[in-house]
Amino acid sequence: MKVAAIQMVSGTRLDDNLAQARALLEQAREAGAELAVLPEYFCFMGRHDADKLRIAEPPGAGPIQAFLSRAAADFGLWVVGGTLPLATSDPAHAANATLVFGPDGQPVARYDKIHLFRYDNGRERYDEAAVLAAGDTPTAFTLTDAQGQAWRVGLSVCYDLRFPELYRLLGADLLLVPAAFTHTTGQAHWEVLLRARAIENQAYVLASAQGGSHENGRQTWGQSMVIDPWGVVLAQRASGAGVVVADIAMSRLQQVRQQLPALQHRRF
Repeated sequence: MKVAAIQMVSGTRLDDNLAQARALLEQAREAGAELAVLPEYFCFMGRHDADKLRIAEPPGAGPIQAFLSRAAADFGLWVVGGTLPLATSDPAHAANATLVFGPDGQPVARYDKIHLFRYDNGRERYDEAAVLAAGDTPTAFTLTDAQGQAWRVGLSVCYDLRFPELYRLLGADLLLVPAAFTHTTGQAHWEVLLRARAIENQAYVLASAQGGSHENGRQTWGQSMVIDPWGVVLAQRASGAGVVVADIAMSRLQQVRQQLPALQHRRF
């Protein structure tokens, strides 16, 4: 199966971001991808954290969700909508939610980011919990590709990457990591964490990132990539908007798991 990690440099205008996302999804489909994953905050990166509350949609309705459904159906793609803000019972907090739509445009899965990023090095400060509500449910779904092969696909978002216990619970063949890693933390840890999750779970990893200088002054790391179960980077994009495409094969995953049956040797 051919998969695509979509990299963006999202800005403050929702319509512009959706237009760019659609163009990149079309590019992924033209390259032969069956699954395309948008980055975290693909639809909007505001000037202030609370700005995302202004565009938070009720679950099941709204222009961002309609966009994802329509794009999936138009292109016949499995589309993973990076993250978008969904309204919660608390108007001061939104869920940072990943939504999955099948090639028929129907919703398949929802995952709310569990681990909320906080960082302060004296120059940069982030605290997602100020406006986001943490999720509490590890989520995976089954994707059946064009050849009839069923894949267990595990969902995660950005900062989740630092918590390996989540990925163990998912028990997936393919792990998705839409992200908006800061340049500082990404330069230090992004690739090594992604490759570690692939190696320890003997699974493919598809990581779609924000990558560049944003209107709000934020600098994101980029380096969207696809990694195989042995930890080999199959394809990668350094920075800027674009599409990273790679082929993944269940036979390769099974080969790695048979040759080194580490998952069978687990004691805890």
